[in-house]
Amino acid sequence: MSSHDENVGDGRRRPNEGVIGYCGVLVLLVVSYALSTDQKSTNPSPLAFLLILATVAVVFRVTGANAALQRTSWVILSVAGSAAVVAVLLGTEQKLLDIGLSSATLVALLIAPVAIIAHQIRRRGLNLEALLAAITAYVLVGIAFAFAYNLLGLLSPQPVFADAHEDSLAHQLFFSFTTLTTTGYGNLVPEGTIGQTIAVVEAITGQLFLLTAFARILRGATSSREDVQPNS
Repeated sequence: MSSHDENVGDGRRRPNEGVIGYCGVLVLLVVSYALSTDQKSTNPSPLAFLLILATVAVVFRVTGANAALQRTSWVILSVAGSAAVVAVLLGTEQKLLDIGLSSATLVALLIAPVAIIAHQIRRRGLNLEALLAAITAYVLVGIAFAFAYNLLGLLSPQPVFADAHEDSLAHQLFFSFTTLTTTGYGNLVPEGTIGQTIAVVEAITGQLFLLTAFARILRGATSSREDVQPNS
């Protein structure tokens, strides 16, 4: 079976199903990001969390994730999802609920890129789906670290950033992506040792991710060229 046939028949999916799926994931992430940046406090948005649950569901569908992983994930996330629905309906704003939502969101955002990376490792060839998968995983990692800062802010008595006025979910997202990309504008600085450690880990993760993604693209391009070469 050729590489093209393997990619098309991977998980018995239809052609372009992966591309459409990743486009859907990116749309959901953009909406979730917009809802989260509207939060001027550290309280996570229940609506954004529900969208992230939908994002994970699409990722599982696209990647054909292991059934055991899916069951375990949904047991954890469905409980938090039910709490989010109650919070939306009742307008509840309690710190314990915020911590639960932030923790569950972080778990969901960590599961999704792992599923994407595991799926892409098994694939060969470079195509639009591989590029969209890399972009999607990268964005998911950036948002995941934002919720790591968010959870830290909810659990810690001191603000995440040196200026307490800057400690909001919107600023945590901004700081996360500037750290992940090692842009580092310097307008936001983590206050404590834990926050600084998370920032260091994120910066290293961002660089390693780019290196491995670039290696994956090169490997896929090489595999594609080898597949089209006639047999000698």
